[in-house]
Amino acid sequence: MVEPRAEKIAVVEEVRERLDGSSGSVLTEYRGLTVKDMAELRIRLAEAGGDYKVFKNTLVRRAVSGSEHEALESLLTGPTAIAFVRDDIAAVAKALRDFSRAHPSLVMKGGLLDGKLLDSRELVSLADLPSRDVLLAQLAGAIAAPLRQLAGLMQALPRNLAYGLSALADQRGSEGAGEAAPATAEAATAEAATAEAATAEAAPAEDAIEGAATAEDAAEGAADEANGSGESPTPESNTEE
Repeated sequence: MVEPRAEKIAVVEEVRERLDGSSGSVLTEYRGLTVKDMAELRIRLAEAGGDYKVFKNTLVRRAVSGSEHEALESLLTGPTAIAFVRDDIAAVAKALRDFSRAHPSLVMKGGLLDGKLLDSRELVSLADLPSRDVLLAQLAGAIAAPLRQLAGLMQALPRNLAYGLSALADQRGSEGAGEAAPATAEAATAEAATAEAATAEAAPAEDAIEGAATAEDAAEGAADEANGSGESPTPESNTEE
């Protein structure tokens, strides 16, 4: 049995390590692309978070055999290049799709994501999705919107509570003033009635005093008249000198 050469063993190990260290992979057929086209494609994929490299199908089969990437073996037909995905497989699929529109020779055959084999249609569907950054921004906005509303409600709650307490205090004050006003009026009326009664009681007494004084004056006048009528003049003396 002929032992595999060291170069082939190194390639098999490289493919395994790349697949194990990737979040996903996309297999393409590059038949008809020029060296210049391949260089441009590698640049675009690097910007999208992918690493593009060509391997022999026989070596890739050895690399995936018995591993969690074994489902890729069904795609290893024709000239094959693998796009190893570092971050977002949707961004890599989008870059491949956009490039294939200008270069029809590039064909996405399928891929692997989280142990699930994807066909070309599923890869195109992934390419139609917004990028990961856009999805994260949309998710953050969706989460932040209720939080902003909650923050607004929490800020409005103390203000509304203060307004409510102030209105309640004003209402209680007006009610207290309304209750105090009748009480004050009643007290004033009672005080006026008491004063009037005291005046009414004092009036007869004053009349009696004035009557008594008048009677006393009349009695004194009568006595004076009586004394005047009964007193005889002192007789003058006729003594002769």
